[in-house]
Amino acid sequence: MEFRKAEITDLEGILEIIKQAQDYLKKMGINQWQNNYPNAEVITYDIEKKRGYVLVDGDVIVGTVSVSFDREKTYDYIEGEWLSGIDYAVVHRIAVRSEHKGKGLASVILKNIEHICLQKGIHSIKIDTHEDNKSMQRLLQKNSFTYCGVIYLQDGSKRLAYEKLLNSKQGR
Repeated sequence: MEFRKAEITDLEGILEIIKQAQDYLKKMGINQWQNNYPNAEVITYDIEKKRGYVLVDGDVIVGTVSVSFDREKTYDYIEGEWLSGIDYAVVHRIAVRSEHKGKGLASVILKNIEHICLQKGIHSIKIDTHEDNKSMQRLLQKNSFTYCGVIYLQDGSKRLAYEKLLNSKQGR
């Protein structure tokens, strides 16, 4: 398996995975990633800004994620407290192809992100998720993320916020 930056030629495969995730969340009654978000425009922007990544098995995209090293405005206010005030990476739009769920691939994606962070000298990763998205919450707990509190998106939607601090021994 290879974890690499997404290219515009990956767009169709990424959108397939996003659609599967949207359908799954809808079926589970979770009001996250609905109303045509994320869409081709958002994913194209991620790719153009070099934030989009894919996990590839052979020639099949099995996972996708957006990783930004820019400050996340919605993280400036938290009901609770972040573990640190240091520079951080933000993880958004992580998803795994339906037929590959349960194989630990989302954890593989997170481990690859940790490695990239450490290469850049970044020792914090922050992520948020919907309060009803129990599978994402379990993934974060399994990967040693700490629940820090509640943040609010620009549209006022409530999200649970997590942070993981990295040391140089991790991500190898």
